[in-house]
Amino acid sequence: MIPAPFDYRRAATLEEAVALLQEHGEEAKLLSGGHSLLPILKARLARPALLIDIGRIPGLSGISREEGALRIGALTTHREIEASPLVREACPLLAEAAERIGDVQVRNRGTIGGSLAHADPAADYPAAALALEAEVSATGPKGARTIPAEKFFTGPLETALGPTEILASLRVPLPRARSGGVYLKAAQQASGFAVCGVAALLTLAPNGTVASARVGVTGVAAPAYRAKGVEETLAGKSLSAENIKAAAARAAEGVAPLDDFYASAEFRAHLARVYTERALKEAARRAGA
Repeated sequence: MIPAPFDYRRAATLEEAVALLQEHGEEAKLLSGGHSLLPILKARLARPALLIDIGRIPGLSGISREEGALRIGALTTHREIEASPLVREACPLLAEAAERIGDVQVRNRGTIGGSLAHADPAADYPAAALALEAEVSATGPKGARTIPAEKFFTGPLETALGPTEILASLRVPLPRARSGGVYLKAAQQASGFAVCGVAALLTLAPNGTVASARVGVTGVAAPAYRAKGVEETLAGKSLSAENIKAAAARAAEGVAPLDDFYASAEFRAHLARVYTERALKEAARRAGA
């Protein structure tokens, strides 16, 4: 199918894009890389009257290091994140999530801001953003505000962004010393989306026990979630095989796993436990346990 007719405007600044959203309301959609929006338009699941192209707004792309964190512009492509020496050195978990997205064409055009704002229940970045305790910077008519990742994903294809707000950047705190992180997933073979994706970040205390454990899970439920039961079970414990297995057993605790033609709810819960155990073991190895 082809999209329904629409008007097109290219915004020169973030402020102009926000003003156009205010003017046109629900009749407008933002366009950056287009890999989330265009399939929806072609299937006519959305019929906006106006597309606002934000893909050439200066300052909305790029990766930089600031005090204790990475700042990543919303228009930064998956490929740029995957290949960035800065990301691969300072935050390899995020680079791994980027390199596992779709295929080469998708990674060359798709953007981190578009992916996060679209909030697909099977997307890869949400798990990484949750485990890394990232923060989204959003700009709207009242200025900029910061939204923690844990409060950003509110439902399937739903976020905490207001109808006239635009995701401008992502702030990713740098993992502390003696930390190890990893992103693993079981992917749909046709699309590469996650049937189950697990991001794990472990920080060790000087005595080798777990000072901090953060686990984000995507693809299993809607929306992506922090596996708090896993984190609580590991806190203060040694990273023995028994402790890791006991923690991973709680990976699907308190959520309603999705049940569709890709996988049953029971199988998704099983994958959550299996991939969480694998991710914790690899994160422990990278942390030096």
